[in-house]
Amino acid sequence: MKNIYSFIMTALVAISLGAVSASASAQNVQIFTADNSDGKISAKSIDEAFGKSGLVIDGNNDMNKPFTLRFKNTYYKTYNLAMFRNKELSLKLLKKYPTFGLLTPLTMSIWSDKNTMNISTLTLAGLSRAGEIPIDDPDLVAYSKSIEKALKTAMPKGHFKKINHKIQFPNKSFRTTFSVDLDIEKDTDMEELKEDFEAEFEGEMEPIGFLMPGYLNLLEETFEPAGYDEYDFYDTYSICKFDVIYPVSKDTPEAGAYAPCTFYLYKKKGEDKMHMGWLGVDNWITTLDIKDEKSIKALRDAHKMIEDIIKDITE
Repeated sequence: MKNIYSFIMTALVAISLGAVSASASAQNVQIFTADNSDGKISAKSIDEAFGKSGLVIDGNNDMNKPFTLRFKNTYYKTYNLAMFRNKELSLKLLKKYPTFGLLTPLTMSIWSDKNTMNISTLTLAGLSRAGEIPIDDPDLVAYSKSIEKALKTAMPKGHFKKINHKIQFPNKSFRTTFSVDLDIEKDTDMEELKEDFEAEFEGEMEPIGFLMPGYLNLLEETFEPAGYDEYDFYDTYSICKFDVIYPVSKDTPEAGAYAPCTFYLYKKKGEDKMHMGWLGVDNWITTLDIKDEKSIKALRDAHKMIEDIIKDITE
């Protein structure tokens, strides 16, 4: 396995974006909240509303069940992590920005607190910063508007909650990317190459507590139906770890705008390189104003585990 991969680069940690992102005052995460005294709003009804708004829900997971089993405690009446995307706009953005896979799918947290229901998602500024995409890109703007439309469809009487997280390094992205040289022969089966890597990746991740609640084969699911033939493969994984999201969610339930973390893996046709990447945890820390040392340690430990696994597989 390891003889066909050669690790060559870890990059894009704290890269300056210049005019790509928004001002320091622009929040990267938004919370849409509504009164739910009658209990009519639920994770299921939010699923349905997002679907009616043109967004695909790739998973909506009740986190209180595993939290109760593992930690014997929960912080909210309900707490869900969901994955969603706009297929048309995702394709447009992936064509222009191949690394947009780190936001395909996007994520949100859904939680009820007393008599309110809340949904957190990335703002336009958050999408721009995380994806390193100009904030005035028309497709990114349209994506942000489609999210707002879905939120208002899900909770017609809702409103955006005022939040004032101190945004550190507003013009930097903390995503982590790897490029790997491939030893490709004429008879190399690209699908087999990908599957061998993914089997080893999953085999290393699962024993140390990482879950993969979502998986997308964008080649089959999005590119081929649209007649887009630029890749040998393009997959994304949704990755979660209970020991990370549980402590973080206590004070910042809106952290689900970044979780589960999306990890992309792709190879373009005609290249002998495979590319991987995901959002660095410092995006969470520097945009959600996280100060709890236990939460920060859990985030950074998990990030390092993924880095170490990739290096081990590819070196």
